[in-house]
Amino acid sequence: MSKLNLDFTLAEEARSSAKNIAINIQEFIEQHTTVTVERTILRLIGVDGVDEIDRPLPNVVVEKLKNQGKLSLGISYFMGNAMAYTGKSAQEIAELVSKEELDLFTIPTQDFDKVQEKINGIAIEAVKKIKANRETRDKYLTDLGEGPKPYLYVIVATGNIYEDVNQAKAAARQGADIIAVIRSTAQSLLDYVPYGPTTEGFGGTFATQENFKIMRKALDDVGEEVGKYIRLVNYASGLCMPEIAAMGALERLDIMLNDALYGILFRDINMQRTLVDQFFSRVINGFAGIIINTGEDNYLTTSDAVEEAHTVLASQFINEQFALLAGLKEEQMGLGHAFEMDPSIENGFLLELAQAQMAREIFPNAPLKYMPPTKHKTGNIFKGHIQDALFNMIAITTNQGIQLLGMLTEAIHTPLLQDRALSIENAKYVFNNMRNLGDEIEFKENGIIQKRAQGVLKEAAVMLKNIENEGLMETIEAGKFAGVKRAKTGGKGLDGVVVKDEMYFNPFIELMLGGEYRD
Repeated sequence: MSKLNLDFTLAEEARSSAKNIAINIQEFIEQHTTVTVERTILRLIGVDGVDEIDRPLPNVVVEKLKNQGKLSLGISYFMGNAMAYTGKSAQEIAELVSKEELDLFTIPTQDFDKVQEKINGIAIEAVKKIKANRETRDKYLTDLGEGPKPYLYVIVATGNIYEDVNQAKAAARQGADIIAVIRSTAQSLLDYVPYGPTTEGFGGTFATQENFKIMRKALDDVGEEVGKYIRLVNYASGLCMPEIAAMGALERLDIMLNDALYGILFRDINMQRTLVDQFFSRVINGFAGIIINTGEDNYLTTSDAVEEAHTVLASQFINEQFALLAGLKEEQMGLGHAFEMDPSIENGFLLELAQAQMAREIFPNAPLKYMPPTKHKTGNIFKGHIQDALFNMIAITTNQGIQLLGMLTEAIHTPLLQDRALSIENAKYVFNNMRNLGDEIEFKENGIIQKRAQGVLKEAAVMLKNIENEGLMETIEAGKFAGVKRAKTGGKGLDGVVVKDEMYFNPFIELMLGGEYRD
């Protein structure tokens, strides 16, 4: 039974429209590859490191394909051909290519079946490693257990991975279940992944594979100490979306921020590039057992949370369908929404409660990620702490899954240790005292809460039907999401998108999406 008396026939119509939208875009995705997808393949088959001027080797090799107009054939073909001919590893070949000691394009053509066999053998070893990481996570969860939902999610953002470790351990000891390492400002716009441990990020710490490894070990250690598994989060978004997903899978991250539209709308990354990249990133995340967090909360930082709530729901439907196409289970879809209404409006709490309950009823199996108030925080720490308490009350009442804790010092500075401690204490107090409140209450028939949720669903269904008729790219060009207009041929990274050749192959799609190693 719906506490909101929602019309689930309408919800399924909306879901059907979203499915058709995603399938239409999937046709485009299947026809194209990008420089990022190809770099990801290289990383998965073992290529890592940098050249003498600190350019990542995956970038060096893929750039040569692009400059030669060979990107459409894909890196799998050229590396497989080189390995079959030379007998060398992918890493050795990449190093030779970077030193100009090997030309991938003058190597004699080898038998195509042998080329595929060579790459497939290495790809199988890579997916076995990722599957082993998933099994390790499952063992930790069995042996150590985890905190109750909503999981308490906090961030560290010092710029220095070693200081991040200290802060993350402190947060875990204070009661956090999930630690997110915020990325350095604008890393999403870098068309390469930095290498090695880093200590000089701005507003956050660079996402690198070594940083992932350092933080993973730290959280495993502190998890043993506190007696529960601590999940690690980073960002599979931006121009390196699938590369970072691959690094996260190899280093056993647990959650990735991974939205289908975020980079287009909020970072002006070309929509063609983003839509192709998000598919491969989600295939990797799905196979690795990683929960994705989508970014619908960002809509409400640019648009009014009361007037534009239906765009959040519409995007959740679209993200759900893209995720299903990439093999993600509903239990891995941390669909995003946020407590972002102006606190001065009358009955805002009721409207927020309607929104959160609606998301829970429409996506019953998703570990919804609920984002805290930020837009209307003023620096008044006492009012901010109350706003966060109201946010926590809605989360426990509506059975949210992942609770990014609000900070009383929002709008003042990056959280200090004591700020996190107070936020965790706030959430634990509210969650414990109101644990079963949602089971005990019903909403007035045709009251404010029911009518609000029903109205938002109707608007979202109409919006999705219009997108189904007009096309997703055309809708984005018209600025109907978050009031942001983006051109199909505009933004960053379009020159890294090409149509696939007939001989193109990516072994990881088959192995991870539906192969024998998939659960």
